[in-house]
Amino acid sequence: MSERPKSEGPAPEDWAGEMGERWLANMDRFEGMLAPVGRALLDRCAFRPGESVVDIGCGAGRTSMDIARQVVPSGKVLGVDISAQLVAAAGRRAQAEHLNNVSFRCADATTVVIEGPPFDRLFSRFGIMFFEDAWAAFANLHTLLRAGGRADFSVWAPAKENPWILEVMGLVGQYVELPERQPRAPGPFALDDPTYIRELLEQGGFSAIRIDTWEGKQPVGGPGATPQQAVDFVFDAMSFGKVLDDKGEDVRAKVKTDLARLFARYHGASGIQMPGKAFFVTAVA
Repeated sequence: MSERPKSEGPAPEDWAGEMGERWLANMDRFEGMLAPVGRALLDRCAFRPGESVVDIGCGAGRTSMDIARQVVPSGKVLGVDISAQLVAAAGRRAQAEHLNNVSFRCADATTVVIEGPPFDRLFSRFGIMFFEDAWAAFANLHTLLRAGGRADFSVWAPAKENPWILEVMGLVGQYVELPERQPRAPGPFALDDPTYIRELLEQGGFSAIRIDTWEGKQPVGGPGATPQQAVDFVFDAMSFGKVLDDKGEDVRAKVKTDLARLFARYHGASGIQMPGKAFFVTAVA
């Protein structure tokens, strides 16, 4: 078994606080950017009417609500997220869309205990890469599923295989020192190694593990975004944008100019489309 990651390095993203607030303030752009991956993952899942589903790291509830529509009339969905702001927003959205078979809970999936029978299915669109203790988290996720229940989730492939993030980080890194990433530490690329994913799942009690690759275009800043809107998205919404907060207006202006040039190279009628790569993982409890 691989060595467990140590807690050294940059602080994990605060999804219960600042990052949750950033997501909520830029919700439409975030959800639009992740929509191509999310649609492909939902197609892979093929949820059926009557199934009960838990959505881990549900954010503002978009995927939970999409699943809820697929499992009616007797199926149900529970979205779980550590951000109280996002959970509250998800509840408001579900109510506005008159979805009565979906509910939300603010909780840490590493320790959450859910009353009632276990779920048929577990789903997560980029919501399980931020656990402080991934080993404990995956063991707890296993308890949420009935015997033979199925888990499906997506995680990012390595940053070096994702130009949408690699090129942006490389450009920002020319002006400021970015925090050194510790392999397997909580963050967007914590689960970028299929071997590690298998170890976590097997140790957690899962079997019949399948890992496939998704490749497609990421609409940076959301569909139809202009280069300037994508620049604003990087500064306002993405986690490493905050490293520029105290760097002075001269540095910030230079980064914005270079980012605008970068995004202009990928800009077309549908916005800024940059290559992305993720892993789609399926396992059985």
